[in-house]
This record gives sequence, C-alpha cells and structure tokens, in this order.
Amino acid sequence: MNDDHAKPRISRRAALRTWIARAAPLVLLTACVGPTSAASAVTVGASSPAGATGTASARSSPAGGGRATTGQSSTVQQSLPACIITPQQTEGPYFVDERLDRSDIRTDPMDGSVREGVPLKLAIQVTQVAGSACTPLAGTYVDLWQCDAQGVYSDVDDRTTGSRAGTSKFLRGYQVTDENGLVQFTTIFPGWYRGRAVHIHFKVRTALDARSGREMVSQFYFDDALIDQVHALPPYAAMGQRTMRNSQDGLFRNGGDKLIVPVVQDGEGYAGTFNLGVQLA
Repeated sequence: MNDDHAKPRISRRAALRTWIARAAPLVLLTACVGPTSAASAVTVGASSPAGATGTASARSSPAGGGRATTGQSSTVQQSLPACIITPQQTEGPYFVDERLDRSDIRTDPMDGSVREGVPLKLAIQVTQVAGSACTPLAGTYVDLWQCDAQGVYSDVDDRTTGSRAGTSKFLRGYQVTDENGLVQFTTIFPGWYRGRAVHIHFKVRTALDARSGREMVSQFYFDDALIDQVHALPPYAAMGQRTMRNSQDGLFRNGGDKLIVPVVQDGEGYAGTFNLGVQLA
C-alpha cells in the first residue's frame, strides 16, 4: 500500500473530539450593501414529477431569495450571494486527497461498483466576495466527500466500520469551476453515523497543491424533515433511526443553518443548488 494513503486506526469518538478541538473559528458572516450582482439559472436534472416542491425555505438559501421550480425539467434559479461569506467548518478526519476529477462520484474506481442510495444532484456556484462586489470564481477546485447510506466512508481505516484504506474510493471527487463559477456533482443522499448530523463535506481550493493555494472547508446539511423521509427508504432504513438531528450537532450549531441545501424532487431523487461566497483570490 502506498504510504501516502496509510491511515491510523481511529475511533469515531476520538475523531469527533479531535474535530471539535481543532475546528476552525466560524467565519464572520457579513452582508454588503447593494443588490446582488448577477443571476444564474442552473439546470440540475432532466425530469421531475409535476407539483413536486422543495423542502427548504428561502431562508436556508445563502442568496436569501432562491427560487426552486419543478415540472418537465428540474431547474433551480438563484441570485448570486448578496456578498455573504459562507461559514467555514472543520475538515474532519476523513478527507483523502484522491484527486479524482469527476462529476459523478457514486462509482468506486477501484472495482466499478456503484454506491446505492437516493440520487442527489448538486450544483455549486462559487463567488469571490471582495468589498461590495461578488464575482464568479472560475478555475477553482471543489472537492466533495461523504459517507454512504450505511454511514461508511471510503479509503479510511475506522474501528467502527472497518478498514477500507487503499481498497475503495467511492463518494469522493472534485470538479473545476467554469467561467460562471459553477460545478455540478451527482452523488447519493448521505446516510448517518453515530455522533454527527447528516452532512456532506466540501472544500474549495485555488490549487491542488496545498502549499501554493488557498482553501476554505465546510459542510452541507439538509432539512430534518427531508432526512426523515429519505432515511425511511432502503437502503437507509436498515440502519434504523438516526441518533442525532441537526439541532443536537455541535458543529451544526456553529453556522449550520446557513449551510442547509435547498432541494427539489428530481425523478427518483433530489436536486439542489448552493451559492458559496468565499475570499480566496
């Protein structure tokens, strides 16, 4: 096994203590005076049932005025952030720099298997906040990593779920933002594991080489009612009822309400868009 991927065996409880102890201070949320600078319409799905509605209110959208529509095509339209910096949260112990340039992260490139779960399409728009201006940030790397429907992360050695270090790379990947600051991912709705609310990790960085780039790290969350609905379905239901809701999670209480992804139903799954305001350039 490559030494670059060797990982110590850690317990989830010890990992959580480390997260909290090392958590970066919450980035102060600031609002700039003036209107939003532009608007974007991002198609994130091919079809969805007529009459489907989103599960999160506009308050959960960083733009504060997101509009979700459903019908023959599933489109989420939002203004660029009103010069609001997205809160940062801790990276946690499960980031592995796989450098997998791909939009669909459900597949495990080690064996070609596809992780089961409710499909989730995410459109993420990254904007640079500078004074009173917000502009799309092109050429920026956006990484996603998450657990599967059973609460398992790939390519890590965990005492609770077993060792997968060096043998799997599912539900991990990155994309590079286009001229509109946009990336799109296809994944599955995340499961749960003891000690955390349901979440997806993300990282925005200006370069893959950490020594020459700048980055911000945080986590996406979901509406509790939506989580209950999804986790009642297979394969999630086999895990039983989750042990922690959003309000019980110490990390969520530090800005998590600003990190809830507004989604709409999209065929057999869900789709959503999220606007990230960063200061990286």
